[in-house]
Amino acid sequence: MTEPSGPPIAAIAAALQQERRRIGLSLAEVARRAGIAKSTLSGLEAGTGNPSLETLWALSSALEVPFSLLVDPPRPVVQVIRAGDGPALSSESADYVATLLSASPAATRRDIYAISAQPGEPRRSDPHLPGTVEHVVLSAGRALVGPTSDPVEVTAGDYVAYPGDVPHVFEAIEPGTAAVLVSEHRA
Repeated sequence: MTEPSGPPIAAIAAALQQERRRIGLSLAEVARRAGIAKSTLSGLEAGTGNPSLETLWALSSALEVPFSLLVDPPRPVVQVIRAGDGPALSSESADYVATLLSASPAATRRDIYAISAQPGEPRRSDPHLPGTVEHVVLSAGRALVGPTSDPVEVTAGDYVAYPGDVPHVFEAIEPGTAAVLVSEHRA
């Protein structure tokens, strides 16, 4: 009989760090609430150790998150609408087409930015507030946009949405790259 393989410790480490920071607790406080040694939690956040089922259950309770979030964290959802795709509505009286790219969810705020970028050093962003989603419509050029771990190449007219609460990047590939960025977060 083979031993069942557990979730990768790197995923557990990242989830523990993210959730502890999200609620603003120290290592010592989370360890105290979970009834484990601070050194155990420190090791788990560093990606070392082999946590037991009981330890992970205690940590999920201390962090007030579902157990599954620690062992199988959600993957970032990235949505891309290529130029010419999406639900389009034409005007009867003008040469005008409106394409819905994203409807605003209830109880959210959106900040809109005009972006101009040139090839060279990419713009890397740290995670924003939990639940933040960024929407980008590229108006000129080409760019790599999205989560740092898996950015998407977009060209003029493409739309991409990605979690803004994970590390993310905007890297111009062509001179004169321009975009509209909408940062959406809970009000």
